[in-house]
Amino acid sequence: MNQLKTAKPFLQEGKVMDEKQYNVLVLCTGNSARSILGEVLFNHLGKGKFKAYSAGSHPAGKVNPGALEWLQRQGYDTRGLRSKSWDEFAAPGAPEFDFIFTVCDKAAGEACPLWPGKPATAHWGIPDPAHIEGDEARRAAFNKAAEQLARRIQLFLCLPIDKMDKLILKEKLAEIGRLQD
Repeated sequence: MNQLKTAKPFLQEGKVMDEKQYNVLVLCTGNSARSILGEVLFNHLGKGKFKAYSAGSHPAGKVNPGALEWLQRQGYDTRGLRSKSWDEFAAPGAPEFDFIFTVCDKAAGEACPLWPGKPATAHWGIPDPAHIEGDEARRAAFNKAAEQLARRIQLFLCLPIDKMDKLILKEKLAEIGRLQD
């Protein structure tokens, strides 16, 4: 029994305790659609290795109904999702981020708060599905935005981030953001 204990990492609530959990912040101006999708997809695809949050520089105050509809159609739990200001994550006691991704061009051009811990950052611009006219066209735009985010997140998750030099990691993150999906 003692040999088994030393041969396997200790488990706590289904997680291997010696694995680092990375904190991710997905930013967009309104934090109502793309960044919300990014938060949910990162948390799902990251399988506990990543804890994602989302925020906006000028939060809309509510999650876009199209984003909620897409997430619910895919079977994701939408309880607790809300539009948040990035100020919430710059305050004392907020999580320290390892990675920050902007998903809209406007947020990428804004002056961001100084984040503790010097997280790796990248711009992963995704066209805004929220302003598309017509129900079918809007659903298609949300599908495309979610597919683009999921593809980029999956590529990111394949990187050996714990073994990469910071400069190489930053370039890889930028490459993922430049993908033409």
